[in-house]
Amino acid sequence: MSGKRDYYEVLGVDRVASQEQIKAAYRKSAVKFHPDRNPGDKQAEENFKEAAEAYAVLSDADKRAQYDRFGHSGVGEQPFAGFDASIFGDFADILGNLFGFEGFFGGGRRRTGPERGSDLRTTVVVSFPEMATGVERALTVPREENCDACHGSGLAPGAKPETCRSCGGRGQMRVSQGFFTMVRPCPQCGGRGQTVSNPCSSCGGAGRVEKKRQLKVAVPAGIEDGTRLRVVGEGEAGLRGGPSGDLYVVVRVEPHDLFVREGAALHLEQEISAFVAALGAELKVPTLDGTETLKVSAGAQPGDTVVLKGKGLPRLRRSGNGDLVVHLKVTVPRKLTARQRELLHALVEGEDQHPGVFRKVRDLIEGSG
Repeated sequence: MSGKRDYYEVLGVDRVASQEQIKAAYRKSAVKFHPDRNPGDKQAEENFKEAAEAYAVLSDADKRAQYDRFGHSGVGEQPFAGFDASIFGDFADILGNLFGFEGFFGGGRRRTGPERGSDLRTTVVVSFPEMATGVERALTVPREENCDACHGSGLAPGAKPETCRSCGGRGQMRVSQGFFTMVRPCPQCGGRGQTVSNPCSSCGGAGRVEKKRQLKVAVPAGIEDGTRLRVVGEGEAGLRGGPSGDLYVVVRVEPHDLFVREGAALHLEQEISAFVAALGAELKVPTLDGTETLKVSAGAQPGDTVVLKGKGLPRLRRSGNGDLVVHLKVTVPRKLTARQRELLHALVEGEDQHPGVFRKVRDLIEGSG
């Protein structure tokens, strides 16, 4: 009887697990037990080997069918080393560059072709009014650009790159790790397979130099705080003729003293006296464009809102503006003159027996005293 554990048990999946579930379970085990993460741990090495063996069978439809029917005997009792090494191409696809796994069992690629430059990030701060109208910002961005003297080659005039002596031009170094061999980029040439013995004097052989790039960025009206603007091709220069990276500009919007935004809508708190709330009135309220007339209906209650259509912020990537929502905050005078108190009582006594607006105003005033 085989002493091997059930392959489904090894990966911790059901016997009806999908290929995606099997692949995810294998990756989880491989990350957990990888020898690079557990140096010198023989048990972790065995667990890693066991998980790879289980995946090699369960990821293959024919082998899985044989295993489901006949168990370990259906796929042979040979040790892990006897499995077809081509399966590890799939392992590399699953694990990517994790722990240098891209070169597992002799795979991997030499980095001699063009490489895209790195992306850059910067931040601009705009005021609330600038955000509302849109603004253009001038930026100074330090970045790596191709050396003008060598045009990015890193070579002195007339010089040629030489084959790296450490890796023989392969760009890779084989490293023994437990029971298998891994391939990693050569530290001498950085995976390029070539070295420069006669470097460019301007850039020291790097092929790139740091420069300060001056550019302008248009911040659109109505942009949200924290939005990233992408400026294509304004990142660092690529290597060996590769394209430049992009510049990401993070926009920070300063808060406003009066307005609070909610998407394209603006909210404003407006104080009115209890008498205005009772009688109604037309008031002047601030907007982003100046002042507007606000009509308050008689009998307005604390917390009521009045909407001014189209007086909010521009809608980003859409036409029109949002609304300005005015929240009424009814205030009650803490002190009244004798004449004011007399008039208020007269108004209240003159009402019907049912409590009305002025009675409520009086109650509020007397309660606040």
